[in-house]
Amino acid sequence: MILVTGGTGLVGAHLLFHLVQNGYQVRATHRASSSLKNVEKIFAYYTENAAQLFQKIDWIEADLNNIPALEKAFQDVTFVYHAAAFISFDPNDFDQLMKINAEGTANIVNLSIANKVKKLCYVSTIGTIGKNIDNKPTTEESEWHNQHINVYAKSKYVAEMEVWRGTQEGLPAVMVNPGVIIGPGFWKTGTGKLFRTAYKAFRYYPPGGTGFVSVHDVIKAMVSLMTGPQNKERYIMIAENLSFLEILSQMTKKFNKKPPSKKLKYWQLGLARLVDILRNKVTGSKRSITKSSIYSLKHRDAYDNSKIIKELNFSFEPIEAVLTFSCEKFIEEYPS
Repeated sequence: MILVTGGTGLVGAHLLFHLVQNGYQVRATHRASSSLKNVEKIFAYYTENAAQLFQKIDWIEADLNNIPALEKAFQDVTFVYHAAAFISFDPNDFDQLMKINAEGTANIVNLSIANKVKKLCYVSTIGTIGKNIDNKPTTEESEWHNQHINVYAKSKYVAEMEVWRGTQEGLPAVMVNPGVIIGPGFWKTGTGKLFRTAYKAFRYYPPGGTGFVSVHDVIKAMVSLMTGPQNKERYIMIAENLSFLEILSQMTKKFNKKPPSKKLKYWQLGLARLVDILRNKVTGSKRSITKSSIYSLKHRDAYDNSKIIKELNFSFEPIEAVLTFSCEKFIEEYPS
C-alpha cells in the first residue's frame, strides 16, 4: 500500500493519477475542508475513465497533527509520498506554518519509522536551497541561510531537518526541491494564480526570475527515486531558469493577450508592501507582499539541475509544452 499525503493539491492529485493509472494500491489523506472533486477533475484532463480511477483511491480524512487519524492511514503502508503542506508567505502565519509543515512532517517521519516504511519521498521547495555568493547557479550543496527567506521556506527547512533525522534513525528517504511548479487545475491557489495573473494581461512585470518545472516532471522524478536505489539524497527540480518577463510573456501569448511591457520599479514594490501592510491591519487580509517576497521579485535566481539529469538520465519537459496544455485547460474553464 502506498500512502500519499496532500492528495488534494497540485502535486498530490497528479501523483495519485499516475499511481492508480499504473495499478498501484493507493491511500491518500485529505483535510476536512479540502475538495476531492478537484482531484477527479485533474484525472479527467488525462483520461476518459476518471471516475473509475478516482474510486480506486482509499481516502482518509487526516491532518498532519492528528496522530490517531494518521495511525489509521499508515496501516499496511509500505511507501510514503509526503506532499502535504500549508502554503503561506504571511509572517503572521509563521506559528501555523511551523505546526503543520515542521511538526507535521516530524509526525510523518515518526510514523514511517514505527511502521517500518520501506521508503519516504518528501516534497520540499527550492526555497530551502542555498544561494551562491558568486552568482553561479545554485546546487544541492549550496549552503543555506535564512537571510531574505520567507516564512514558508523557513518552515520547510525545519521539516527537511526532520526527514534527515529520520534517515539517521534508519528510514530510507529521498527529497525533491521543485521551483515554481507549472500545471493545470488549481487556478485559485499556489502557482495556479500565475495563470490568472497572465490572463488579466497586466502591463507591469517584476524584474527578477526563478526556476520553473512541469508538475509531470516532479511526479516522474518522485516515482523514479522511490523505485530506485537512491537514499539520503535531495534533488533540485528545475527545467528552466526564466525571468518573470519571460514566463509571463509565454503565458500571455498562449492566451492571445498582450505581454507585459513595463518593469516594476523598486520603489513601486516598496509602496505596494506598505499598502499590503495597511490592508492587513484594516481588513485582516493575508499579507502577500513582504520584504522577502520583494527581494525574490527583484533578484533573478538560477538553479543547477545536473544532479538528477546525471543520476537518473532525466530529461525535462519544456516549459512551453506544459504551459500550452495548462493554458488550454484554463481557457476551457474560464472562457472569455
